Amino acid sequence: MNVFPNFDGLSGVGDLKTVIGASLTIVLVVAVLMIIVSAIIWAIATGTGSTSVAAKARAGVLVALGAAVFAGAAVAWINWLINLGEQL
Repeated sequence: MNVFPNFDGLSGVGDLKTVIGASLTIVLVVAVLMIIVSAIIWAIATGTGSTSVAAKARAGVLVALGAAVFAGAAVAWINWLINLGEQL
């Protein structure tokens, strides 16, 4: 009895790459915009002496930076998984 994988079972891998790439691009753009907005608010709040707003803006910068890092890593991880699946 010979058992072989069905290589034609994943016919939509190209579409999956496109959808994932587009969604992660949107996440990266939004994260970068949030870094810019939060950094501007952080600078203004620090300059005016509003420490609570500055702390919240600093947290916003760090959260947006973390989202950008995770989205960038997700692109590499998804591409690696898709390439691994194509080799099976």
